[in-house]
Amino acid sequence: QVQLVESGGGLVQAGDSLRLSCAASGRTSSVAMGWFRQAPGKEREFVAAISRSGGSTYYADSVKGRFTISRDNAERTMYLQMNSLKPEDTAVYYCAADSNPFGGTPLVRIEYDYWGQGTQVTVSS
Repeated sequence: QVQLVESGGGLVQAGDSLRLSCAASGRTSSVAMGWFRQAPGKEREFVAAISRSGGSTYYADSVKGRFTISRDNAERTMYLQMNSLKPEDTAVYYCAADSNPFGGTPLVRIEYDYWGQGTQVTVSS
C-alpha cells in the first residue's frame, strides 16, 4: 500500500516561489508520479509528471517554464518547485502515484491510483 503526504503549501505573493514536497511510503520508486491541482469550482487538472527514474518530465502548458518536478527515490520524495507564481496558480495541490511499474508516465488523473490529501497554495496579487 502506498501513502502520500504533501507539504510546503502556503500563502505567497505573485512572483514568489514555493517548493512542494510529497513524501511517500511504499514502493513508489518503481512507478511514475505526478502533481495535480484543483481550484474552487473547477476540475482537478494535471500539472506535472515524472517517470520512474526521473529521467522524463512532463508539464501542463500553463506551468511550463515556471514549475520543475523532480524526485529523490532514495528519500522516496517528489518535489514541485514553483517559481514566478501567479494568482491563477491558486489551488489545492495533490501528489499522485501510479501502481503499474511497467507502464509509461500517466498524464491524466484517471490513470493514477494513489493520492495524497492535498496542500493549499494561495497566490495573492
